[in-house]
Amino acid sequence: MFLCRMITIAQALKMFDTLSNLYDQPEVDSIKYLVLSDVSNLSKTQLRAFPDRELDGQAIQKMQNIITRLQTGEPVQYILGHTEFYGLAFKVNPSVLIPRPETEELVEWVLSEVRGQQSGVRNILDIGTGSGCIPIALKKHLPQTQLTGLDISPAALQTARQNAQLNEVDVDFIEADILNPPIAIRSTQYAILISNPPYVTEHEKLAMHQNVLNHEPHNALFVPDTDPLLFYRAIADFALQNLQPNGLLFFEINENLGKQTVELLHDKGFKDIELRQDIRGKDRMIKAKKSILKG
Repeated sequence: MFLCRMITIAQALKMFDTLSNLYDQPEVDSIKYLVLSDVSNLSKTQLRAFPDRELDGQAIQKMQNIITRLQTGEPVQYILGHTEFYGLAFKVNPSVLIPRPETEELVEWVLSEVRGQQSGVRNILDIGTGSGCIPIALKKHLPQTQLTGLDISPAALQTARQNAQLNEVDVDFIEADILNPPIAIRSTQYAILISNPPYVTEHEKLAMHQNVLNHEPHNALFVPDTDPLLFYRAIADFALQNLQPNGLLFFEINENLGKQTVELLHDKGFKDIELRQDIRGKDRMIKAKKSILKG
């Protein structure tokens, strides 16, 4: 049990050492500044600059309660109710996956491709949008483009709509199952399709961190061992019908299935297929172009 006494920022930072059995040191360092910044309304720079500043009782109590929850493996983003993605604030809760840095790399790749095109991109669809982080981040940088996010989860879409409002952007959100898409979305032609679909196999569960396994939504994570490319196949088929000629398809992928995903797209008739590694050197993203002769 913690005692609620006046302590300095330096003393408060040391209290997060109790998390070292759950997280490696860089994660602990990240978590402690996130939490202290949230409870004290001070920036990370201020926390570092004024280690002898005392925290008030309310801030200390909030921090102690958060540490207790963190010790159960609950992700800090869910505890705080928010996170940052591509420089923007996003609400998160257990109905949506926590946005990750590798997805920011995917967004950057999409933006670089759009900026390189002489004619503007009219519309983009994000499949499995979750918190809405991908279309919202894109809309901030492509205000003239129509952005749409699709998800099967009503709770996820509610969060995505809140995030669009929070970030003051106009994004359409549709409740639909990409494995059985309704006619309404099958009648639209898109310039770009993006997806970060479920791709973790049941077997790979064994190696996952417990804070992900016990708290993040399984329907957004896992696929059967017998058909790990289930969603990629369905989305590729959808893209053949709903991408404009020479339209682009972007995927975030399972790092262990890069070659297989490339082969799937090649067999479907896509061209200019590019497999790209993330900042950690893992196969993580694919771009493919719809052939004019296919679909």
